[in-house]
Formats: sequence, structure tokens, C-alpha cells
Amino acid sequence: MTILITGGAGYIGSHTARLLQEMGRDVVALDTLERGYRDALDGIDLVVGDIADSRLVGKVCRKYDVASVIHFAAYKAVGESVSEPLRYYKNNVSGSISLVETLLEHDVKQIVFSSSAAVYGTPDNSPVNEDAPLRPQSPYAQNKVDIERFLSSCDPLGLRSVSLRYFNAAGAHESGDMGEDWSATANLVPMVMKVLFGAEPTLEIFGDDYPTADGSCVRDYVHVADLADSHVKALDYLASGGNSLVANVGTGQGTSVKQLIAVTESVTGRPLPHRVAARRPGDPASAFSDPTLIRAVLGWRATRDLREIITSAYRWHERHPDGYDR
Repeated sequence: MTILITGGAGYIGSHTARLLQEMGRDVVALDTLERGYRDALDGIDLVVGDIADSRLVGKVCRKYDVASVIHFAAYKAVGESVSEPLRYYKNNVSGSISLVETLLEHDVKQIVFSSSAAVYGTPDNSPVNEDAPLRPQSPYAQNKVDIERFLSSCDPLGLRSVSLRYFNAAGAHESGDMGEDWSATANLVPMVMKVLFGAEPTLEIFGDDYPTADGSCVRDYVHVADLADSHVKALDYLASGGNSLVANVGTGQGTSVKQLIAVTESVTGRPLPHRVAARRPGDPASAFSDPTLIRAVLGWRATRDLREIITSAYRWHERHPDGYDR
């Protein structure tokens, strides 16, 4: 019985596929390669195609005897979702509906969904638990809410799902041969690495007058290897008969931008040029997870700290200055 990973050639998808392979699980990835990288899969079976192609998805289900799915495939740039909402709704929401319809036709009824803490928007308080109000502030975040609710509505059809609301994924595989290609992301850690390796002159800190300890924004950074493990825990939970679930994935600890800069300089022994810029609209002062639920139900907890995130990311970018395939 095989695990189908949609978006499996992407950053988190490829790390999850590698972990499952290392555990001896049968895995197949489905990816358009529009924003993923074949080289990230290191020999794992890859089918190039779209989740909305029901004929192709059905063929994959039959050929590989698919029993469960981890669904990563989505566009995920917040700014792009604002300027191109039709593209995001078509790919992220309509594509997911088509995928689930095909899975049910082939009696595949266990799915782990890649959601996001962006569903909370600007939370009233941190740490944030799963009962916090959902206030999506972009089409991307609204897409995640819509798919979560769609999956929940499919419970009467026999579909059981775990939606994992990630906080800030970061870091790279311990081998140094897999990581986050900075050409395809605006996340903070890759931006830090761009400056360290000379691809950008200065890191911008967007605001230093927030009501936090040092005035900069506070976030919850989760090592991608820990994040991959949360998907394995979710799969095992569903395989054991667990009911549908929505859970945060985070460390439960907030780190400010200035703290991250200090850790980076300590780990690498290199200065990180930075300057304060204007606040960005919609940035919450503080957003970090309350991981109580995922610890209690899935038995998952983060095991790697910020120093390991920075160390692994630095190793990846040092060895792959041009990313995967350029």
C-alpha cells in the first residue's frame, strides 16, 4: 500500500517523502514541477502532472495501490494570491475538490492536508490554539480555510482527514542535499541566507516598534524535518482509525526577527547586515503556536531548535548556491 504525496517535489513535500522512504514506506510523488524540483526527490518515484487531472490521479491510485494521501500541492505566495485570486482558487480549491473526488472513486479515504497558521490572520493572543477565530487575510489563507471545511464536510462520505496548520517552516535536511530554494520563497530564513551569501546586500526588518520584547515581530520557527515527522504521525493516526482532526504544528516558542539575526550571527560566525524598514500591512506583532493538541493526540513534538534550523539551512545554501537545478 502506497502513500501518494501531492506537491511532493516541493520544499516540505520532498522532506516528507524522504523521511517516509527512509522509514521503509512505499511513496509516490505527484507534482507539476512548476514550483517543485525533480532533484529534491532523489530517486523517489515521481509522476509529473496536476491534481485536477482525474484520469491521471486515478491511474496513479491503481498503479501504485494508493492507500493514503498527503496533500501539499498548492500555490502559496500571499502577495501573488492577492493579485491573482482566480488562479489561486482554481488551483488550490478547485484542484483539491477534484483530487478528493478522484480519491473517493478509488476508495482512498485517508488524507493529511497541508494547511497553515495563516488561517488565524492576526490572532488576539499568542500562543494560538485551534479554537482561535479564523480570520484569513489573503486569498491564500482563505483557500486553506475553504479546503479544511471541505474536507470536514466529506466525513459522512467516509473520508477521514488531518489538517495540519503549520507555523513557520524552516531549515534543511541534515545531509545538506535538500533544502528551501531561495528563488521560490520570501520566507525569512532563506532571505537571511541570501544576505549571508551575497545575493542581497541587506536584510530588511519590517518594523521595530511592535509591542514585543525587542520591538520586532515574533514567530514560531519549526524545523522542516520535525514538520515532516508530523505528517508521518498524522498518517499513522488515521491508519489506526483516528477521527478527522485539525491541529497546529509549532514549537510553542516565539522567536523575534532580531533574535533570529543574533542566532544566525552566532551560528555562522558572520555578520548579517540589516536595517529597519517600514512595517508591512497585516503583519501581526506575535504569532506562535500552542502545540498542546498535537502533542496529546498525535504524540508529536518539535525536537530541533533554532540553532539547528540555521545550521542546516546554512549548510544547504553553502553547498547549493544556485539551488537545485540552475
